[in-house]
Amino acid sequence: MTNQTIRVVARLIALPEKVEELKAVLIELIEPTRQEVGAIKYELLQNQSDPTDFTFVEEWTSNEALHAHLDSPHLQAGAAKLEGLVAAAPDIRRYHLLA
Repeated sequence: MTNQTIRVVARLIALPEKVEELKAVLIELIEPTRQEVGAIKYELLQNQSDPTDFTFVEEWTSNEALHAHLDSPHLQAGAAKLEGLVAAAPDIRRYHLLA
């Protein structure tokens, strides 16, 4: 089980009047993150019935790769732009695959 990948689901809720601004900030994170060592999957989803609801679905080769991502300059820059765009702090959850 030591070779198991790390799965992350990160949910962000935009303030209703800031949906497009938040979407632009989040989209900027996609390509640089996909180029990171250890990034297997990095997808951004927007809820069809609630456009304020954004979710990243991620898969990483290891905790080390995930930690490097969290410390990356592009993610830190994106996180700094969230104030005034989101209704609450991001809900970030880590998982491992059971079956």
